[in-house]
Amino acid sequence: MKLIYTDSLVVGAGLAGLRVAIASKERGLDTVVLSLIPAKRSHSAAAQGGMQASLGNTVKGMGDDEDIHFQDTVKGSDWGCDQDVARMFAHCAPKAVRELTNWGVPWTRVTKGPRQVVVNAEKVTIEEAEEAHGLINARDFGGTKKWRTCYTADGTGHSLLYAVDNKAISLDIPVHERVEALSLIHDGKRCHGVVARCMITGELRAYIAKSTTIATGGYGRIYEVSTNAIICEGIGQALALETGVAKLGNMEAVQFHPTAIVPVGILTTEGCRGDGGLLRDKDGHRFMPDYEPEKKELASRDVVSRRMTEHIRKGKGVDSPYGPHLWLDITLLGRKHVETNLREVKEICESFLGIDPAKDWIPVRPTQHYSMGGIRTDKTGQNPQLKGLFSVGEAACWDMHGFNRLGGNSLAETVVGGMIIGKYVADFCQENTLEINTGLAESFVDKVRNEIDELVEGPGTESPFALRKEMERIMMNYVGIFRNGPELEKAVTELQALLKRAKNLGLKCKKRHANPELVEALRVKRMLKVALTVACGAAARTESRGAHAREDFPQRNDKDWLNRTLSSWPDENALTPELDYEELDVMKMELPPGYRGYGINNAIAHPDTDKREKEITKILSELGDDADRYQRQQALMPFEVPEALMARNERLCDNLDRPASAVPGEESEGEQAL
Repeated sequence: MKLIYTDSLVVGAGLAGLRVAIASKERGLDTVVLSLIPAKRSHSAAAQGGMQASLGNTVKGMGDDEDIHFQDTVKGSDWGCDQDVARMFAHCAPKAVRELTNWGVPWTRVTKGPRQVVVNAEKVTIEEAEEAHGLINARDFGGTKKWRTCYTADGTGHSLLYAVDNKAISLDIPVHERVEALSLIHDGKRCHGVVARCMITGELRAYIAKSTTIATGGYGRIYEVSTNAIICEGIGQALALETGVAKLGNMEAVQFHPTAIVPVGILTTEGCRGDGGLLRDKDGHRFMPDYEPEKKELASRDVVSRRMTEHIRKGKGVDSPYGPHLWLDITLLGRKHVETNLREVKEICESFLGIDPAKDWIPVRPTQHYSMGGIRTDKTGQNPQLKGLFSVGEAACWDMHGFNRLGGNSLAETVVGGMIIGKYVADFCQENTLEINTGLAESFVDKVRNEIDELVEGPGTESPFALRKEMERIMMNYVGIFRNGPELEKAVTELQALLKRAKNLGLKCKKRHANPELVEALRVKRMLKVALTVACGAAARTESRGAHAREDFPQRNDKDWLNRTLSSWPDENALTPELDYEELDVMKMELPPGYRGYGINNAIAHPDTDKREKEITKILSELGDDADRYQRQQALMPFEVPEALMARNERLCDNLDRPASAVPGEESEGEQAL
């Protein structure tokens, strides 16, 4: 048995994992990162549109601050998020953007003077302040009051990943590539590392560490069609689930992106609509104003996906060999804009569709895109059940997204969450000793080795590829954008049958080293458990909240369901997870549950909402008119981040003579729906 020791172990070399590793290394800690692929090929590179941070540099972002970003995030989550975490995130996002600038990210910049933009299908000229010239630009995204999504054309994730990976290289952080974690090493109370397999040689290794951070991304590939990279299979979540101790949070919260191209499901960024693109039906009709007259194409992502699906159900989709779709029209933006700010979209359309989006409409429909659920953590990123186990990014339920993520908040979470949680990981490593129990490590290595022996030498006959294909079909058909009781129960029943069959997996290729069939067999059993946590959580949650839309329970039910789903799998032979719930305390919320601003307000109110609103009114009145926004915020819901990140953010509008309310073309906050 090969043992490798380190202080801070990070599983996953995307933006979130690398940022945690950097924080550990900067503290002088030995740090090792494990990755299925070279770091610069991580799924973070696929993020196109940008990351949200309230810099307030542009004329359409003037007056933005942490308060507005926080409110947008909470409303976007449909009041399912942890508001403390949302506050921590909104406070640190500007710091992360500026840090990334110092690391070499070539942000798109503001040019002073007049420029033409498309707003609500009309070309409008706006005047950028002379003082803003050269500062970081921002574009509009769905569900936000201000233009705050910082970007580098439509290759933002690519730019960020290269800069952060280069920073990690400069710090000599080792990334062990082509290595897959297959089990957590733990004693039921503390995590001590992982058992990992070299995908080239087949060698099993035990990585022993003070802290173990899971940053493996989402679980989109349990679905048949997803915008996720093929490595986003939920294995990190499965590793926590298989401990029988660690819990996952909100696994039923799965987001579908409105504009993935048909048929392959590759993403076209929300920046297309943020920059002024329109959605059209088979008749060329722009239909979103019919459903959401205020925000139109820039309603929150879950809302647009549902409206598109409803419109297709009415027979307004475009027939194709791959099923009905709708059109994304960015031709009105002009060729120069498309080739400058949406160049990745142009290349995708040329390569996969054979069209020119500067003159042709793009065939799109909603497709699985993001996992709000993940390994449940506290505000420091640590799992409450297993000391020393941390998680960050899409792998985690930290939980700033609740039941729906705003566009631009995911890329932001990777680096902001990595910045914050990385400091807490470093603190943990400095405050705790390395506990080495080689017997414990060997027992977990033996368990994985026996699993591989059974697959290679056993009498099993089931194909891992066939089981996976069935799982993907079930999830796509029964646990999609719209959900209902009978279909969810069918999904659970059929997934349980697949999990039973997975006990009889067999391989045609008997190699123990570079063997894709063995890799698939090791993963599919774990993926089935992740799929069951999603389906079971969705079946149990008899309400609609954010991206979880029950046709048989269309109301958001704060009275009975203002809580976070927790899933665990204490019996490894069980066919379903155990579910319990973590209540969200209205009396501690800075922003009590209210109307999101979409459709009819049919929410069932929580009994404490009115009480909390009155308490907030009283607190603010006692502060008086002289209190600034920082004092008001702290009085309502104090929050903390590591001391190095507590400083206030500075913005251009703080230094300009003209008030933010005088921005031309800007609606008042009261006129905008979220």
